[in-house]
Amino acid sequence: MNTTLKRWRPLSSDMEVHTVTADAETFTCNAYLVVGEVTTLVDAGAYGGVVGAIRNHVDSIDRVVLTHQHGDHVAELDTVLDAFDADLLAYGDHPRRDHALADGDQIRIGDDEFAVVYTPGHADDHVSFVSERALFSGDVVVHDDGAFDDGSFGRTDYAGQSRERLIESIRDLLETMDDDVSEMYAGHGSVFEGDVRAVVERALERAERREPKYPEE
Repeated sequence: MNTTLKRWRPLSSDMEVHTVTADAETFTCNAYLVVGEVTTLVDAGAYGGVVGAIRNHVDSIDRVVLTHQHGDHVAELDTVLDAFDADLLAYGDHPRRDHALADGDQIRIGDDEFAVVYTPGHADDHVSFVSERALFSGDVVVHDDGAFDDGSFGRTDYAGQSRERLIESIRDLLETMDDDVSEMYAGHGSVFEGDVRAVVERALERAERREPKYPEE
């Protein structure tokens, strides 16, 4: 896989992103509302108050894009789609999917163009979204998650997951990413601003050790 990221339109000066699951008290992924020309929700999460949180910022959304369909990323998907009549874009099959995503596609999120990068290992249908300045990495790479700080990788100890395939996916991300990517929005942990490439490289180094991510693995 060798995706060349193309700039279709000039980048906006600032990307307006809100973590609309921030107030959740139960386990959920980070769901990100990206406001702009194509107002987009990246993952729906498992927070029962997500529709109200979205409406604190906008009256409508154009689309929901999924990194993958694990329960903590899609539990509130139907609720969101019903509330906003938004299009659903996903790599994996879903009964409400309007558009299928494929590796190498270019899609608009907010005001910027993002490359779709197929990044399985943690989930067979996992994709990440990369622009010239930002990365929505889902669960393939996160900044901090309790196992590692400043560069961690998705767990691969459950049935159907693969550490080897995850390592390939992280390498594919690095091939796609520009050195200037400075914003990282992962499925769990904190939003990171800075040298995103260095964070992803540290995650790759840790994954390549083939050691258990968690002691109970």
